[in-house]
Amino acid sequence: MLVSLQVGSLIAPAYACGCGAMVVNRNSQVAVDRETSAVSWDGRTEHIVMQLSVRGDAPDAAWIMPVPHRATVELGDAALFSELRSITAPVTEERHYFWPRAEDWPFGGSGNSVGDSAAGPTAGAPVDVVGRERLGPFDVARLAATDPEALEGWLKANGFELPDRLATALTPYVEQKWEYVAVRLAPENQGGTLSGTLEPLRLRFASDRLVYPMRLSELAATPQSLDLYVLADHRMEPRGAIGGRPPKVGYAGRVDPAEEPYEALAAVTGDKPVFVTAIHQYFPWPERIDGDHELRATAEDTPYRTVVYRDALLTWAGMPAWLLTLLGGAVLLVAVPLFLVLRARRRRPVVPPPPVVTPPPLG
Repeated sequence: MLVSLQVGSLIAPAYACGCGAMVVNRNSQVAVDRETSAVSWDGRTEHIVMQLSVRGDAPDAAWIMPVPHRATVELGDAALFSELRSITAPVTEERHYFWPRAEDWPFGGSGNSVGDSAAGPTAGAPVDVVGRERLGPFDVARLAATDPEALEGWLKANGFELPDRLATALTPYVEQKWEYVAVRLAPENQGGTLSGTLEPLRLRFASDRLVYPMRLSELAATPQSLDLYVLADHRMEPRGAIGGRPPKVGYAGRVDPAEEPYEALAAVTGDKPVFVTAIHQYFPWPERIDGDHELRATAEDTPYRTVVYRDALLTWAGMPAWLLTLLGGAVLLVAVPLFLVLRARRRRPVVPPPPVVTPPPLG
């Protein structure tokens, strides 16, 4: 069982967010402040649990997610994300320094130092709504499309327009005969705007490889950050950088979810221990993203954990060690010469007094 967690940031206006695309009407804006996704794969079926935190002035929006095969959709468990963040959090260690710095006394401061496994879409009509459900605040439509115009028709029917750039970006998925999950997001309070953290959605679909759709992120207007947390039998890594900077590992280690316990994680892994790998990647130029992320096992399960050091001034009995050292040195500068003088005096030879001469008797 493989699980990954992806977190991205996006500032409106833009169409991309981590593993999908957000569309609003031309008079509104929506920013995806945070996107968190958990992905699992057992060799045949892939699961994605996604949660979005959004803000803006739009009364509703459409979110589009490409998937390689027909998907089923249900509500997910938000507790999974909290547990994964807790597991992979860096540890803090204190590191001491001797001489005072700018923030320390006497310079300043006090010295005290953050899917069902169904086949793909068949040829035929350019769009086919294969399912539709109401899940919490979501109106979910599962589309089988062989042309980007399929999405355009669904979006128009729901009050949105398909941006030209998004239609072009979807072309590779159409050529691979992927399907789409189209979700209409609406605030729970009538007449409100789309804002806050939404309930997570869980997608399930057939897949012969662990793939995380990232291609639509090329539409983003700002740099993108990817935090990928992978839980598997072994340490995992992306096959390539897909147009971003080289991925960096922030955590790698085996975790037993029953020990803490991590109940949501245990539900995903079946109470079995898993190897957790946390990967960070930065995309300074999103337009260079040229594919989807695929994950594979590394040659060795080498453990690793990020350590955040907290620098602290070295003290003894509450006093800065450097000050005690200077005071001690000053004492030595006075005491040593005094000691040497006293020692020299003790070793100086004593001159005997002159002999007493008895005067002769007076004649």
